[in-house]
Amino acid sequence: MIGRARRTSAVGETEMIYEERIYKIMPGRVPDILDRFTNHAVPLFEKHGMKLVGFWQTAVGPSNHEVTYLLAFEDANHRDRAWAAFMADPAWIKAKADSERNGVLVAEVANRILTPVPFSPLQ
Repeated sequence: MIGRARRTSAVGETEMIYEERIYKIMPGRVPDILDRFTNHAVPLFEKHGMKLVGFWQTAVGPSNHEVTYLLAFEDANHRDRAWAAFMADPAWIKAKADSERNGVLVAEVANRILTPVPFSPLQ
């Protein structure tokens, strides 16, 4: 669980939290990771209540072997429950194993939990 309590806005509504995840992909494996997301991970995100806000591939930067995506959650507890269900889902376990038969796809994952500032269009 992340160390973040629920915040409420002035009107008492719970503020969303966002999780940014950056994957450094093994050389030559970007098509494989995009296939795994397209056909397995993204549908499972939806199944487990994880809202995909956006998904990007690095076009200019230190490496073009990166993908970044942003998920929205109602709060930290929602995030914890959703990730636990996703990771335990037999469909995910099989998809991950099948996609890594020829070696791992992801060299490194970095993630950050973000909360919106008052003027952010995403709340």
